[in-house]
Amino acid sequence: MKRTTSFLAGMTVAVALLTACASGEQKAQTTLSGLEPAKFDTLINEKPVKLYTLKNDNGMEVCITNYGGRVVSLVVPDKDGKPTDVVLGFDNIAQYADTLNSPTDYGSSVGRYANRIQGGKFVLNDSTYQLKQNDGPNCLHGGGTTGWMNQVYDAEQIGDSILKLTIVAEDGENGFPGKVTAVTTYKVTADNMLDITWEAETDKPTIINQTNHNYYNLNGDFTKPGYDMVLYVNADNFTPSDKLYIPTGEIKSVEGTPMDFRTPHALGDSIKSAFDQIQNAGGYDHNWCLNTYKDGKGDDTVVCASLYSPVTGIFMEMYTNEPGVQVYSGNFQGIGNEPNIKHKGGVYPQHVSVCLESQKYPDSPNKKDWVQPVLNPGEKYFSRAAYKFSVK
Repeated sequence: MKRTTSFLAGMTVAVALLTACASGEQKAQTTLSGLEPAKFDTLINEKPVKLYTLKNDNGMEVCITNYGGRVVSLVVPDKDGKPTDVVLGFDNIAQYADTLNSPTDYGSSVGRYANRIQGGKFVLNDSTYQLKQNDGPNCLHGGGTTGWMNQVYDAEQIGDSILKLTIVAEDGENGFPGKVTAVTTYKVTADNMLDITWEAETDKPTIINQTNHNYYNLNGDFTKPGYDMVLYVNADNFTPSDKLYIPTGEIKSVEGTPMDFRTPHALGDSIKSAFDQIQNAGGYDHNWCLNTYKDGKGDDTVVCASLYSPVTGIFMEMYTNEPGVQVYSGNFQGIGNEPNIKHKGGVYPQHVSVCLESQKYPDSPNKKDWVQPVLNPGEKYFSRAAYKFSVK
């Protein structure tokens, strides 16, 4: 999904990177993915930021910073057993925190509301709320640079495989009502799954719609477009959008269109189609209506989407309890100021990656016939997205 380019207002970033070794003759400590944890050890808004490493005994390692709840690297074995990093991002906290020169949602835990809200405005219980407009006239990802993706979470690591991240958002933050306490839990399982859950409570009616924003390239080569990656989406319908990426309110069949991924096929087969929806977005940046969601409930035991690399043999299956998944094909990568930004793994070209974001449909607070993201006092918000890796 298009990333916001708004400036970060009021964020004081104090980067105090620590050296990992006292002696220059010693090598800095590194993770399996090649990250140096010392490059993430700092203070932001007077809160400590670190890099946390989760792993199992089957070659999977996930590195996460509590700045924005961001997945910085995700390593799994390829078909030859080679450890392969499959998510995009940076190799240091300074670039993540530099929202002026390198604003990004790479790997983040998005909140309070993922995706877009038209005009940054919605009505709840007869009250109208005006949100921060950070994507033209619209609100994107809860306010972008002042949303949760650029806040410091309180972190608690439990053993080698679980990380709990907690954030408290005040009433009125970026225009959203209600004081919300939210917990994002990352878990690496023995069968090479990254299992993410989001839980939240509020003291007054509000809206919430969280997601993870990993940019996946299963080829393990971040310098080339991922046109050969094979996508599957378990959805008969999608929600078409206007030129500002706001859903029109229609639900249309994928039948006979380049939006049909019910039979898996390579992204390059259709990503440059003349189909109006693809032309508007410069690729895929759309919400699919998942077949795994029926009668008001999502079945997170059934695969809702998958991605496969014929290069590495890495196969990723996705599960969620949410009604929709946003597929974003990195349309804004490699353009604008991106070629001047040094990323982890090189310079990123357009369409180098694929995001699979679980969600309520975009702009759902303004589409009352759709599943609503409302959370009331006394209720508990729960959302899950899990990504299982194997080879074939």
